[in-house]
Amino acid sequence: MRYAAREIRLASALVEAADTLVEDFEATRYLQRVSDHCVELLDARAAGVMLIDGGRSVSLAASSRHEQVALDLLEAQHGGGPCLDSYGTGEPVPPVSIRIAHAAARWPDFTERALGHDIVTTFAVPLRRRENLLGALNVFVPTLPDTTQADDELHVAQALADAAALGLQNRSAYAQYRDLSGQLQEALSSRVLIEQAKGMLAERWSVHADRAFMALRQYARRHRLPLDQVASAVIEGAEDDAELRRESHGSADGPA
Repeated sequence: MRYAAREIRLASALVEAADTLVEDFEATRYLQRVSDHCVELLDARAAGVMLIDGGRSVSLAASSRHEQVALDLLEAQHGGGPCLDSYGTGEPVPPVSIRIAHAAARWPDFTERALGHDIVTTFAVPLRRRENLLGALNVFVPTLPDTTQADDELHVAQALADAAALGLQNRSAYAQYRDLSGQLQEALSSRVLIEQAKGMLAERWSVHADRAFMALRQYARRHRLPLDQVASAVIEGAEDDAELRRESHGSADGPA
């Protein structure tokens, strides 16, 4: 029953990790929730995520339980640690005894600080989406490694890390498409304004639409104004019509 209950909690955590297409998304808070689920599912003291780019840490997030401990241990890995090892290889770092690692001078800064926080065991898994590595999830445990459960714990942590990587990539793609959509909509709105203003001037002056457009363009260049801003002024009747009309006669430019 204990394992069945954990499977249910893991499934719920994975569903939550996939939900990144929301307006109030905030990466640090999102990764803190992933770390919280890791702590709950693995009976850990704390957990944290290090996002890495170009081999260097660019962002840290820690579980709400013992948050400062987790942040301290993530920050201590500037000279090496389980996160950087896992990211560097793209593979999990299995549970390691902190005392054994410290005695072997493995990650000296990290293990020294971990001992100060009474962390006994640590392990890490990569945040990855196919070949794209984003960082690592690090787990800090107050008990010695249990070799009979090590693989199971790594699989749970890796499932959470994979879900987080997928969620972050989906969010990034969503943000890019939303920005592109906004840019296209802005460009379309600008073009509609310009066409409307061009038509109004052509009708008012009884000239070809190309000449009206040249006047708009030359006026915008001379006054260093965006073309759509000049077009808006024409539509609202706020432009200097006489000066605009002089541009239509004085421009040597051809049609757009």
